[in-house]
Amino acid sequence: MEKRPLVWLSAAHSSAPIRGMLETLWSLIDFDFGQPLSLFPNIPDAAKVGVLALPENVEADLPQLEKWLEALGMIYWVAIAPQKPHNRTATATANLIVRYCSDFHTQPVDGERLNTVLGHLWGMASIKEASSHANLHDYGDLALLGSSSAIQNVHGLLRRFSATLEPVLITGESSTGKDASARFIHNNSIRANGPLIFVNCAALPSTLTQSELFGYEKGAFTSAQQSHPGRLEQANGGTLVFSGINELHLEQQSALLRFLQEGEVQRVGSNTRISANGRVIATTTQPLQELVAVGLFRSDVYFRLGNLEVILPPLRERCEDIPTLAHALLDASLPGMEQKRLSSAAMHCLINHSWPGNLQELQNRLRRGVLLSERPKIEPGDLGLRPPGAGRAQPSNLSLQAFRDQADHQALLCSLRLSNNNLSEAARVLKISRASFYRLLEKHTDHSSSKNAHQKPASKGDTT
Repeated sequence: MEKRPLVWLSAAHSSAPIRGMLETLWSLIDFDFGQPLSLFPNIPDAAKVGVLALPENVEADLPQLEKWLEALGMIYWVAIAPQKPHNRTATATANLIVRYCSDFHTQPVDGERLNTVLGHLWGMASIKEASSHANLHDYGDLALLGSSSAIQNVHGLLRRFSATLEPVLITGESSTGKDASARFIHNNSIRANGPLIFVNCAALPSTLTQSELFGYEKGAFTSAQQSHPGRLEQANGGTLVFSGINELHLEQQSALLRFLQEGEVQRVGSNTRISANGRVIATTTQPLQELVAVGLFRSDVYFRLGNLEVILPPLRERCEDIPTLAHALLDASLPGMEQKRLSSAAMHCLINHSWPGNLQELQNRLRRGVLLSERPKIEPGDLGLRPPGAGRAQPSNLSLQAFRDQADHQALLCSLRLSNNNLSEAARVLKISRASFYRLLEKHTDHSSSKNAHQKPASKGDTT
């Protein structure tokens, strides 16, 4: 029987008798927390449990040791502590064990008891991991299902980030599983029993940012008939998810920065500061460093959010997961109707489609297929797709000017999106004068659309 992996974290390679006993039952993976830390040490995904062999003087190694514990990201840790730690380090040892460990043993260690505890925790970790995958259906978002290397890398990061309370930034196109990833981190963290609060940044008006995020006291303004805690306060002891944080204006980012720096909130109409220690997760459809480069996102906010980042792959980069996703979505869609399956031609079309709408588009096409198909199997036409190469017409205009016009049009749309339709800002993004920008705008929009371009369109929010 293959040995299960067990992480052994100590100040140096230990030759303790208990280690020799464990080596006969487990495959030990050694780490020395006195050595420099690579950001994420290379450990097998199957490793779920670790032993933390504590030195007598924990206080001297505490900062480096905590970095190792968070980076390794074991689901469960068991500590081995000195029998009689120095009085001045007893508190540091106790705090470390309470914060990171599920059990502890003191020297000399009862090997049989330790092995029983490790085996029990291994079983608990396996059940917890299986449960988290099974519950993906409850999230209403199956984007994390799959066995491709791209999504398995995401799973590994999500598990490791669940073991720390540091802010996490989740970047990905619309409908690639950003909200589901945030729920995964919360549900597998030590705050799983705390509140999970989502803030839709696209729907957060600038004028209501303070009251929505920080709350308000009774009488703070005309309609404040009673005191109300804000989202930051509601997430105390749990997790706060800023969904679509790239939608926040600069002044809204300034309000958020105060909370990220101080961990406190002050309700509108109050002089009292309230502690709020909600763990922050932010999602974005646009890489924040690109927005920082063009002055549309504060660098100090980005640096507080972007230390731990998960980049979700679009569906077109994980085509091998499409059969799994398609079958799962068919099982979950339109309950009560006749179950239908995909023909081989339909599956071929799904795998070869570019999926600009990612999982939401896949779900919509499958629902269409279920409703329109008059046969037990869904065919490409039911999905609104054609087999690759079928009916492909030659472009009517292959001139160089046509390609240049298309590039100008795309640049115009991109700059307006990045600047939230602020024309002066869009001109700066493209590094052209306002006059040149207006000429470009008039060329590629009709009169009514250019007239309305000065007004910011209502944000529809991001389907994550």
